[in-house]
Amino acid sequence: MDLIVILIPLLPFIAAAVIGVGHLFGWLDGEAGETTTADTASWAIILSGLLALTLLAGDMLGKNAGSFSVGQWLGSDTLSIRVNFITTGFSVMLASLFSVLLFIVTRFSVNYMHKEAGFHRFFFVLSLFSAAMLLLVLSGNAVGTFIGWEIAGLCSYLLIAYFYERPVAAHNATRVFVTNRIGDAAFILGISLCYAWTDSVNWAKLTALPTQLSTGQATSIALCFATAAFAKSAQLPFAPWLARAMEGPTPSSAVFYGAVMVHAGVYLLILLQPVFEQAPLAMVLVALVGLLTAVYGFAVGLTQTDVKSSLAFAATGQLGLMFLECGLGLWQLAGWHLCAHAVMRGYQFLTSPSLPHHVHGNPIRPVTSAVAGRRWAYVASLQRFWLDQITDWTLVKPIRRLAHDLTYFDDHIVDRTFGVSAPAIRVMSTLAQLEEQKIGARLDNDSDTFAQGSGLAGKLTEWAAALTHWFEDSFVLRGIGKSAINYGRQLGYMANKVELLLFSPRYLVLFIFITLLIAF
Repeated sequence: MDLIVILIPLLPFIAAAVIGVGHLFGWLDGEAGETTTADTASWAIILSGLLALTLLAGDMLGKNAGSFSVGQWLGSDTLSIRVNFITTGFSVMLASLFSVLLFIVTRFSVNYMHKEAGFHRFFFVLSLFSAAMLLLVLSGNAVGTFIGWEIAGLCSYLLIAYFYERPVAAHNATRVFVTNRIGDAAFILGISLCYAWTDSVNWAKLTALPTQLSTGQATSIALCFATAAFAKSAQLPFAPWLARAMEGPTPSSAVFYGAVMVHAGVYLLILLQPVFEQAPLAMVLVALVGLLTAVYGFAVGLTQTDVKSSLAFAATGQLGLMFLECGLGLWQLAGWHLCAHAVMRGYQFLTSPSLPHHVHGNPIRPVTSAVAGRRWAYVASLQRFWLDQITDWTLVKPIRRLAHDLTYFDDHIVDRTFGVSAPAIRVMSTLAQLEEQKIGARLDNDSDTFAQGSGLAGKLTEWAAALTHWFEDSFVLRGIGKSAINYGRQLGYMANKVELLLFSPRYLVLFIFITLLIAF
């Protein structure tokens, strides 16, 4: 029964490939191809969900072995990365839940995205994301999890920028993508430390041998993966990216930031429970960050004026509570909290477009007097505690100033010293321009320039080349005369003919035979 685990992430990936190739070559395009695209994506996630539920049933009946290995993907010295999957425990339960939620969102999207210009692009990305998330939770090693982690992040970027013609959408997508790359760097560092100290990147071995790690080693690994989890699950100081991610269509907001992807960080902590239990400092940090994020999400959510932003900060607060539970050692509670929140928040996001209809005629709940009566708290909540501005001030602006200084140094110091290539506007783009320049050079021999350069090094090279050219033209070419030049050309033609003869097969065999005679 463990064998079916391969098909769970593979089927959505195949669907994404079919939709992508079909749309690329024009086989799936426009409203006529919507049915085929929707059916391909829907049936793939249906079959994947049924297989995941079957695997979960086998786990509950004790039929699964615990892991399944397809074979070795990469081997070098002591490094061995296998294509293996987890077939028991929380990973299988979460894969089953995610596959059901992904199917619901896929079916909801069929009507919601009907006649949209990017219909096929949306379902391609959604199917690819489904494969990535199922790979993330089922992979038996850190490398496989990281691959799913990265592909899910890429899909998030593509759907935030779904309306890429809008500058705000493109800007927010880039901001979210760059923010999550910080967590990815920490993930890579964590994988490296795992291999350096345990000679393995398999989750089973890493979680089975935490006592063999020193406290410092366990803390280092835990802090790396905790940072990756903070970025992926929108914890402080990375929390503001979640509100920026609401630029995409409602189904993508539901599946990415309500039901599925934002929980990847919590899943990573639960997966590495034995390692975190050997790292008290990391546990304290996780609990503190979770508590602060929960307070931040609750406080900012009180003053939001649109439903998607309200849901985004509500999700941030709940995710903070999950991190707090993990930091306090309440791992099972955090797991159940994750599952319940994924279902509830996904439902809220999917029903958010109809919210104005349901609340029509009902009074809107004002901001609580506890916040409205304190001007500083109200302004801080409206400004989202200035986290974006602080990030700009501490990171974005210094990097921009550094880039400006480096550009100035390159333009005014490096280029003037070593020279710079001629501007692109001077580059001849056609053979006609080249011929015109040759004709002009023949008509005006006095204006012939042998070489041009810029900067100190360029000018020195130009002067040396001009001196060499003057010597050759004045003493060598004029000294031997034009008739000698013609004889030299004829001699060169004859040498070329001799060379061609020597490279013919019969002469090559002859030379090889003579060489062997001399050698022996």
